[in-house]
Amino acid sequence: MIKIAPSILAADPLNLEKEIRAAEKAGCDWIHVDIMDAHFVPNLAYSVDTVRRLREVTDLPLDVHLMMDHPETLLDAFLDAGASCLTIHAEIDADIPGMLTKIRNRGRMAGIALKPNSEIELIQPYIDMTDLVLMMTVEPGFGGQKLDARVIGKIRLLSDSGYTGEIEADGGIREDNIEMLAANGLTVAVMGTALFRNSDMAACIGRLHRIPAVKQQDRTADE
Repeated sequence: MIKIAPSILAADPLNLEKEIRAAEKAGCDWIHVDIMDAHFVPNLAYSVDTVRRLREVTDLPLDVHLMMDHPETLLDAFLDAGASCLTIHAEIDADIPGMLTKIRNRGRMAGIALKPNSEIELIQPYIDMTDLVLMMTVEPGFGGQKLDARVIGKIRLLSDSGYTGEIEADGGIREDNIEMLAANGLTVAVMGTALFRNSDMAACIGRLHRIPAVKQQDRTADE
């Protein structure tokens, strides 16, 4: 089953607690939180306090994506605030192995993210240190963009490599393209407007949960 992680970037910021509770009631699996520093990406969003307050209102895993040039400065703060998974970008100039090790040593999931224009080889040195790979299917920074189909091949390559962690994608994912992503190895779908602007989120998530996550060995058997 595909895990569904609503992105609060698409939620109503004036009613965030209400939106989170509605997503939880609708049956979502994780809550996705994008942290943007206005340097790594051209936008500014959320903070350690946001994660702390979210932890107070939900027991769901908080999937925190650090779109930051220097996530090491706030790594402990986000872990202390209650992040269940912390994902950093492969493109940054920082001690990536040290950060991934610290996250895991704190008992949380460690993730590595890749922009759509970056080569998949960039994450290879860190694969064994991660529990999740996040493939950005749009250029990170803003919601509501169209999915970049070029990333599907990278998802397939990662799945076929035997990677056993979660394979997550974020950006432009909707009901009409998620099955294609799942067939190529996706296990976690981050969805924003497709959920928070849906008139029946519970029904939508129910349909999405019926889509199987297709593992590499399953594809091989079919072929």
